Amino acid sequence: MRVLLVEDDLRVSAGLASALRRRGHEVVQAVTAAEAVEAEPVDLILLDMNLPDRDGLEVCRRIRQHDEVVAIIAVTARAEEHDRVAGLRAGADDYVVKPFSMVELQARIEAVMRRTARTARTATAMQVGALRIDVDARRVWVADREVGLSRKEFDLLVALARQAGTVVPRDRLQLEVWQTTWATRHNLDVHVAALRGKLDDASLVETVRGVGYRLRAG
Repeated sequence: MRVLLVEDDLRVSAGLASALRRRGHEVVQAVTAAEAVEAEPVDLILLDMNLPDRDGLEVCRRIRQHDEVVAIIAVTARAEEHDRVAGLRAGADDYVVKPFSMVELQARIEAVMRRTARTARTATAMQVGALRIDVDARRVWVADREVGLSRKEFDLLVALARQAGTVVPRDRLQLEVWQTTWATRHNLDVHVAALRGKLDDASLVETVRGVGYRLRAG
């Protein structure tokens, strides 16, 4: 999973980034609000509320103005109830008070990403080029031909179709389809290969080496 870590304390940032990378996450670091707002798209933002150039609440609001999907966890020393409420109202999905353990943070990350994945599953029908998906009926057509998929193959296709044309990281696919980031690499690859075979067009699902998969948009 690609994580944006926004923290101006370089010692804290280095330690947290190292711990996240040991758990398999790709980490992008920012030390100012300006860097955070202008950062490339990620799956999760860990946002310090005390930044040198702007309050974290304002940063959270700014991010939410152009991205309603990305998961945001406020990471801060502000422990009062009104601070937590303000953070959640500004758009944070969760609020972690320093000091915290990596076990707690990882658990909160997985919980937030599960909720984000469920929220994304709202559309009941999708059309991507010649591919048509009825989410409620769990049926798929390529042109006029109906394709029979297993439960996991269907969930995988829907996860890719939600973001057709963009790369979906492996961890996000594993979380949405298997409800865990610990699913094996082989398991995901096998299901992608099976899906390609059933769609009769291997180029529909593109591999982005070292990142994830992308469903061709047209």
